[in-house]
Amino acid sequence: MARRNDHTREQLVQLTLKTVTNFLDQHSYHELSLRKIANMIGYVPSTLVNVFGNYNLLLLHVVAQTLDELTSESATAVEQSSNPQQALFNLAYCYHDFAQRHPHRWQLIFEHNMNGENLPEWQSNRIDKMIGMLEQLLVAIAPEHTESEVVKASRVLWSGVHGITLLSVDDKFFASEPIDGKELIDNLVSNYLTNW
Repeated sequence: MARRNDHTREQLVQLTLKTVTNFLDQHSYHELSLRKIANMIGYVPSTLVNVFGNYNLLLLHVVAQTLDELTSESATAVEQSSNPQQALFNLAYCYHDFAQRHPHRWQLIFEHNMNGENLPEWQSNRIDKMIGMLEQLLVAIAPEHTESEVVKASRVLWSGVHGITLLSVDDKFFASEPIDGKELIDNLVSNYLTNW
């Protein structure tokens, strides 16, 4: 078993996050526990509690890292677009594709629960950044809408894209022929923008 001084605090954080991320490449977070993670990295559970605070916060750091990756890929997708409307479609496709590539990590983002504790500001800022990207595109597409209308539209679009992505990742469309989630996203966003 490794001793506390085998790694610096920062090295231990990175080792833990990398180990959990690698695990989630093939397995659900439901198969994890504090003890299992500690065993995988060669430490005792109390060391991880000392570093992260508790198991819930350890998982929240994994969620944060995943959101950082999704935000980075989303920003690239938006930047490579020729106009705000195309950027909106590319943002939605990026969301869908990320979930398809990382289904267990994506699942953890939305199933993680703070169990009554307040969400730390560092995590709230990440969420605001992702939602802000969508809101900025809607403002660029239709600047005549009020801030309240933009907020509502962003939540409608995000909810729709999220729902399609969830059904796509879980293959739960219950259709006799395969359904492409990105085609449904295209349909949703096109029709919404036309009527907005």
